[in-house]
Amino acid sequence: MKHIKHISTFLFVLVAFFSCRDEDDIYKAAFVPVDIPQYTDIKGFYLLNEGNMGSNKSTLDYYDYTTGEYVRNIYSEANPNVVKEVGDVGNDLGIYGSKLYAVINCSNKIEVMDKHTAKRVAQIDIPNCRYIKFHKGYAYVASYAGPVMINPDYDQFGYVAKIDTATLEIVDRCVVGFQPDELEIVNNKIYVANSGGYMFPNYENTVSVIDISSFKEIKKIEVAKNLHRLCADPHGQLWVSSRGDYYDEESRLYLIDLMKDELVGSLDIPVSNFHLDGDSLYIYSTEWSYLSMDNEITYGIVNVKDRSIVTRNFITDGTDEKIRIPYGITVNPLTKEIYVTDAKNYVSPGTLYCFDKNGKLKWNVRTGDIPAHFVFLGEEK
Repeated sequence: MKHIKHISTFLFVLVAFFSCRDEDDIYKAAFVPVDIPQYTDIKGFYLLNEGNMGSNKSTLDYYDYTTGEYVRNIYSEANPNVVKEVGDVGNDLGIYGSKLYAVINCSNKIEVMDKHTAKRVAQIDIPNCRYIKFHKGYAYVASYAGPVMINPDYDQFGYVAKIDTATLEIVDRCVVGFQPDELEIVNNKIYVANSGGYMFPNYENTVSVIDISSFKEIKKIEVAKNLHRLCADPHGQLWVSSRGDYYDEESRLYLIDLMKDELVGSLDIPVSNFHLDGDSLYIYSTEWSYLSMDNEITYGIVNVKDRSIVTRNFITDGTDEKIRIPYGITVNPLTKEIYVTDAKNYVSPGTLYCFDKNGKLKWNVRTGDIPAHFVFLGEEK
C-alpha cells in the first residue's frame, strides 16, 4: 500500500505538470512497456541533462514506464520559486532513501529533491562538486575544491565530502588527489579516480583509497593518466577508465584487484562512460585526439568475469551511425533495455535512444541539452 501511495502521489504531480505544459514538453512513446514484472517498484527513470557550462541550462526529465510518457524539464514545474532552477552543469544523479540528489558542478551545490515529485528539499553547498555515492546513511561527494581553471601548476587538492543523509549536513572531508572524479564504495573502502583534469599536460594517475571507518586516505594506486570512471564488479575487481592525454596516450580500461588493492591488468578498449549489468560492462567512447582533431566513436561490451571483449558494438541495427556524440548510458536491470543519449553539438537539445536487449532501436525522444545521467525510480542503493 505504501508503494501504491507513492506512485499515486507522483502521478498526481505529473498531472499537475501536464496541465500547464506545452504539448511539446510531453512525449508519448510509440508503445507502452508491458514487460515490467508486477513485483518491482521500478516504474520509471530520471535523466539529468547537463546543459552547456555557463548557460545555467541543466534540466531534469522523467520517463514513466506505466504510461510510456517522457516529460521534459520537470524541475521547473515542481519548483517555480527557484530562480536559477536546476543550475549550471548537472554532473551526477542518485537516489537514496526518499530523496533524489543532483550534483550541479558549476553551481557548486547538491540539489536534494523528493524522489517522487522532484520538489526541492534542500541545497547542500560543495564547491566544484562532481560525483556522488551512498553508503549506510551517508552520501559521499567528490569535489575538485578549487575553481574551474586550466593550469599545469594547479595546487589545490580535491576532497571527498561526507554528508549525513538524515540532516543533510556535511560532517567530514577527506583530502585526495587533484580533480577527483567518480567514486566507488566496496569492502568498507571508498575508491576515488583522481584525474588531474585541470593540470594538462601534467595529469594525475592515481586512485585514492579511503577507509570509511576513519575516513582517511590509506593508499594511492598508480594506474594511468587522467582517470575518470570507476565500477566494482561481483568478482572482486574494480574497473577504471583512463581518458589518456588526447595526444600519444590513448584512453584505456584498467583493472584493480580489490583484495590486494593493486593494478593487475588492462584491456585495449577506449572508454568515456560505462554501465555494469550483471557480468556485462556496456561501454561507449568518444575519444578526441589533438593529432587528428577529431572524435573516434566506439561501442562495446566487456565480460568482467573472464575479462574479455564480447563485442565492439552493442548497437546492431545501424542506429549508431545517427548518434553524433554519445554521452549517457544505462541498462534497465529487469528488461535489459539499453539507453544511450546523444549530446549532438552540446548547445542544442539532445536525443535519448532506447534499444532492446539485442541492440535494436525501440524508440527515441528529444531531451534537454547534453543528456547525461540516469537513475531508476525505486532502485535504491
